[in-house]
Parts: sequence; C-alpha cells; structure tokens
Amino acid sequence: MVGRGAMSNSIAELEDSPLIFAAGTNTTEAHPVIALRIKRAVARGAKLIVVDPRKIELVEYTNRWLRLRVGTDIALYNTMAHVIIEEGLYDKPYVAERTKGFAELREFLKSYTPGYAAEITGVPAAEIAAAAREYARADRAAIVYTLGITEHSCGVHNVQSLANLALLCGNFGVPNAGVNPLRGQNNVQGAGDVGCLPNYLPGYQPTGAGEVRERWEKAWGVTLDPNPGITKVTAIDEIIRGNIRAVYIVGENTAVSDANVGKTRRALEAVEFLIVQDLFLTETAELAHVVLPAASFAEADGTFTNTERRVQRVRKAVEPPGTAKPDWLIIAELATRLGYPMAYNHPSEIWDELARNTPIFAGIDYERIELQGIQWPCPTRDHPGTPYLHKDSFGPEKGSFQAVPHVALAEPPDEAYPLVLTTGRRRSTYHTGTQTGRALGFEELVPREWLEVNPEDARALGIGEGEEVEVASRRGRVRVAVKVTDRSPPGVVFLSFHFPRETLTNLLTTDVYDPITETPEFKACAVRIEKLRG
Repeated sequence: MVGRGAMSNSIAELEDSPLIFAAGTNTTEAHPVIALRIKRAVARGAKLIVVDPRKIELVEYTNRWLRLRVGTDIALYNTMAHVIIEEGLYDKPYVAERTKGFAELREFLKSYTPGYAAEITGVPAAEIAAAAREYARADRAAIVYTLGITEHSCGVHNVQSLANLALLCGNFGVPNAGVNPLRGQNNVQGAGDVGCLPNYLPGYQPTGAGEVRERWEKAWGVTLDPNPGITKVTAIDEIIRGNIRAVYIVGENTAVSDANVGKTRRALEAVEFLIVQDLFLTETAELAHVVLPAASFAEADGTFTNTERRVQRVRKAVEPPGTAKPDWLIIAELATRLGYPMAYNHPSEIWDELARNTPIFAGIDYERIELQGIQWPCPTRDHPGTPYLHKDSFGPEKGSFQAVPHVALAEPPDEAYPLVLTTGRRRSTYHTGTQTGRALGFEELVPREWLEVNPEDARALGIGEGEEVEVASRRGRVRVAVKVTDRSPPGVVFLSFHFPRETLTNLLTTDVYDPITETPEFKACAVRIEKLRG
C-alpha cells in the first residue's frame, strides 16, 4: 500500500508539514539532508514528535519526545490509535469511504489503554495520549521512519501499526503527510524497483502472476520459474546445510553486515565457490575464490532511484581504474559466457527494456530525466510523475487496517546478559566502512568505534570514559572503548558497525528475524559488559 518500502510522499513536502512524527529514525546522522528539511519545518512552526529510546539530535528540536523501551513500538502506536478512536478524533468520512477493517481494529484495540501501554513502553500514559491527540488534530501529519522500526523480529507489524495511524487520520493521498520510510543506501529503492527481490519481477510484479511472467518470458526469451526465490537469510542456512554450492555477492560486505556474522562467515568459508563483485577488497572479498572489480557511481552511466521514488540519471565522470567495469557490463558479460547472450550497448537500453515491460516506469526514458528526475508511477510519456501516492484511491482495494499485537523482544535481557545492545549509524562514517574507512578526513572525525553506556550503568559496572571493555553476547564478543553518555537510556548500550577491523559488532547481534521479510533483529540483543583483566 505504501509503495513497497518507498516514501508515500516527497522529501520536499516535509518542510510544509504541520506535524512530523519521527519514529525509529536517527535522521540527522543517517539521513542528514532530509534532517535539514525537518529542521526547516520546525523553524516554520511545525510540531515534531520523536519516538526513540536514544537521546538523538532530533530531540533538541522536538516538542514531544516519547522515550520508549527498545522493541515496544507496536504497543505505543496501538494505544495512540485506541485514543484517537475512542475520543472520536479520527477522520470519519475518510475511514468510511477509503478503508476497511475499522470495526475489527476498534474491537482489537480496546485493551491497549494508555495505562497498559505505559507499563510496556515506559512512556507515561499522559504523554502517549497527548501525542495521539496532537497527531490526530494536525491538519496533515507526515510519519518518517527508518531501521529502528524495520530491524526487529516484528518489523512488518511495526510498520502496519504506524500505517493504521495514517489511515485513521486521512494522511494517505494528501501532500505533506503519508508514511515515509527513509531508505538506507542511495539506490536501495532502485534495486528493489527493478526486481532484486526474491518474490518480485521488476516493478513489484509478483513472480507467480501468469500474465506478468509471460511478458518477461517473451522479452527475455526464456521460461521463468513461477515460484519465488529465497532470501539471503535462508541462503546462509542452505549453504550450511550443503544445499547451495556457489554464491555470487554484488556490492555487499556480507561478512561484516550480517546479523550473527560469525555464522555467515562460517557459511562463506565453507561454500564451494564464492564470487564477490565490489569496489574494494572488502572483508567479504577476501574470502572469495574470484573477485570481479566493479566501477563506482562516478565511473559508470545509469540511473539511481532515491527514497522518494525519483528516478535520476547518473553520469560517468571518470574512467574506471584498471580492469574495473560497471556492474551491468560485468553481469552481461558473465551471462553471455554462461550461454545467455546479453547484448546491451548502454544502460539506456536496459532501462528501455524495463520501461516497456513495467507499468510504473512506462513513461520514463533517459531523455525525460536528462535534467530532472521523475517519480514513479509514471505510466505514460505525458505523465508528470507522482509526488505522492494514493491521491484518489489505494487501487482496486480499500486501505486495510491491520490488527497487530505487541511482540516482546526475541532475546530479552536476563541475569547472564543484563543489557540490551542496539545498533545503528554515525553521521561521519558509512555502513561497513568500505568507502569512508579509506578516507583520512573521516578518520579524523570518527577515529574508532565506542560503546555508548548510560552513566547509571557505568557506575554500577565500575567502568569509566575511554576504558577498554569486552562486550559479550550468546554468539560472540568484541573489544571496544567506553563512552559514558545519556544518549543511551539505562539498561541499553549502543554500537555502530562502521569499524569491523577493530570491532566487529555483528558478532554480537542475533539473526532472529521477521517471519515476513526475514529482516534480522539488529536493534535488540542481550549482552553483558566485562572489564578486562590485568
């Protein structure tokens, strides 16, 4: 309903939103340019509600901070929906005309009182109710979220509980509103759009849809399997079982970025044949039997699609070094050598093939996006693109409310592992450090990893600022320096995963995952801190 992980609305619209509801997003560090839009909105008088366990920078700009316990989002949003319904604050005409399942949702939410949610979330009941009223009474309200919502074993249900709020208050299909996931990399949206998902062909067309599959079979001259493929999480398990003999990894440092990465490394070390295609000799590439050197964004032509569904041109500025080639050319040459000729001369030909067979891209070509990108869906050549989705309808169906229950952490703290580790990013570094880790300027800003520990916990453990400690979970242990800070609430510690050579954070994280998306619970696992001996 919200565009398969894409923003329902546009980035620029945030500046004119009367209320922004930022849930599970450390926007100033993970998406600093979008954070500037949010700050401008606040400067213009917008209200900002921040939902986050950590004292992130956005808290300085908010009029209401809901510091919930890690992993209690659903209870919070369900209770906000309960207050909105029971106090009659929902958009009654919108709900009647454009949604279904309201009666069932109302009945389901009766037990989600502010008092009940306060016990689960740690947020005072009055604060939860006040936030619900502010959201409902805003003329329009934009929800933004990131991995703090999705990287849980109930990530899909987290999103659905947020979508319920937008449906209740008529915040789909209007500008300056919607539900807006901010994507983690510059073209992760584009990768999903063109079919880099196990259950979809390009344009989010299901693999099992006969008419769609026949169209692509004709375009490619092959017979396609109607069954969906498997996710990476499943693939790692299948490698360990001996059912997968070869792995081809493109542009991902899997041996660092996976949850429970010790398990992933064991799988990649055991697989019969590993190919890695990347810019640098990453930790994953070091395990490979064959490394295919790829060109960077500045060394290739093509398109990127950003988080607001905007398809934009990318142009080669310099030649690739050495034997490096653009990804599309490597894949085309490999396919040709394996017996399926891919005779593309330029990425524009690949895009034209995509547009011919994908309705949401049918009106986009390189000529139209030469100077300005276009937001899909764009079904015809005279269509201007779509700044916000669901203007008149949700398609053939009405917007569906989802009654989703609160789900406890998959691995709660206990006597042996009394703290919760949550992971994330820092502004001056990026992902696994493949690129920023090679730049001296970034090293000056963030020279190493540190463990953020609340002062109460530091006192109880007898540890101090800058002290080296070991952090242990049921899966592994790492050594890291301590930073004592109230950014982390009591009982919670924080690490990024930007410094894998010194601190391989994902040795600690759990690979328990959401059953629908198979996204692991990076945001919560049980750990303990151990002082170094000697």
